[in-house]
Amino acid sequence: MHVFYLHQSFPMLQLYFFTLNSNMEFPIVKLEHLSHRYSIQWAIKDIDFEITKPGIYGLLGSNGAGKSTTMNIMCGVLKQTEGDVYIQGYSMSKDPVEAKRRIGFLPQTPPLHPDLTVTEYLTYCAGLRYVPKDKVAKAVDEVLERCHLEHFRHRLIHNLSGGYQQRVGIAQAIIHNPDLVVFDEPTNGLDPNQILDVRHLIKDIAEERTVILSTHILSEVQAICDYIHMIEQGRLVFAGTVEEFDNYIVPDSLFVSLMAMPSVEDLRRVPGVLGVEELGGPNYRIKFSDYQEVTNRLVEVSVARNWYLTEMYLEKSSMNAVFAELSKKK
Repeated sequence: MHVFYLHQSFPMLQLYFFTLNSNMEFPIVKLEHLSHRYSIQWAIKDIDFEITKPGIYGLLGSNGAGKSTTMNIMCGVLKQTEGDVYIQGYSMSKDPVEAKRRIGFLPQTPPLHPDLTVTEYLTYCAGLRYVPKDKVAKAVDEVLERCHLEHFRHRLIHNLSGGYQQRVGIAQAIIHNPDLVVFDEPTNGLDPNQILDVRHLIKDIAEERTVILSTHILSEVQAICDYIHMIEQGRLVFAGTVEEFDNYIVPDSLFVSLMAMPSVEDLRRVPGVLGVEELGGPNYRIKFSDYQEVTNRLVEVSVARNWYLTEMYLEKSSMNAVFAELSKKK
C-alpha cells in the first residue's frame, strides 16, 4: 500500500490518497457481527469469521442451525438485520454490485430455465453477471469444457439427468470467473455416481478459487473439505481445519491386539489403565487418562509377560461424535 500526503496552505487540511495494489490485501470473505432475525426469532447472532486462504471450506450445522441464512446473506440474497459481509473488501450492504461480481452461487435448487438449451441458458447467465458481450461466447465455451458439458450444449435442460443439471448449475456459478464460489447442498438428490462426479468437479474448481460448501453430510466434508466452520443455534461454534475438527474431542481409548489374550483382570492391573473392553479374539479397547504412561506400561508388561503385542493405536472420535458434541454448545 502506498500513501501520499498532500499539504495545502491550510495547516488543518490534509488529503490522503491510497493506492491498493490488489484485492488480495483483504480477506476473501469477512463476516462481521452478522446477525439476522425473523420476526422475534434470531436465526443467527453475532457471527464473526474471515477466510484468508484458498481452499474448500465446509459450512456445517444441524437443520435450522442458521447455515442457509448465513449463506444467503453472504451471497446478497437476504439482507441482514445487523453486521456486514465483505467480499475482498467490498461491503455487501454498501457496495453490493462490486461484492456480487466476485461471488458465484449455486443454491440448493439450481436456478435453471428448463426450456432453454444449455448454451442459451449460460449465455443468459453471462449477461446477468456483466460479462462483456465480446467475451460471452468464450466464457460459455470455457465453462462447458470445465464442467464436461460440451456434448450437451444444444440440449434442452429439462432433457438432462439430475447430475448434468447440477453441472449446468455449477457452470452458471463460475461463468464470470469469480474469486469465491458458494455451493448449498450441491449433492442433494443425486445418486452415488453423480455425487462422486460433482465432488470431483468441485475439487477441480477449487484449484483456482475459494469454495464454500454448505452441507449437513459429514462424509461430504471429510471427502473434499480443507477447513470447517460450524454454526449451531445461530452461533459459530467451530472454525478450523478438518484435522482440528477430528481432534476436537481428546481421545481417551486405545485399540490393542494381544495374541496371548490376557484376562481383563490382568489388563486392569497395568498402571494407567482405567478400563478394559473385550472386542473379540485378541482385541481390546483400553481406557486411560495419560496416553504416554499407559502406552509405555502396556509395552513393558506385554514384553515381560509374553502377551505378544501386535497392534496398538489411539482411537479418535468419529466426525459424527464431534458434530454431536459441538451441537450441544450454545
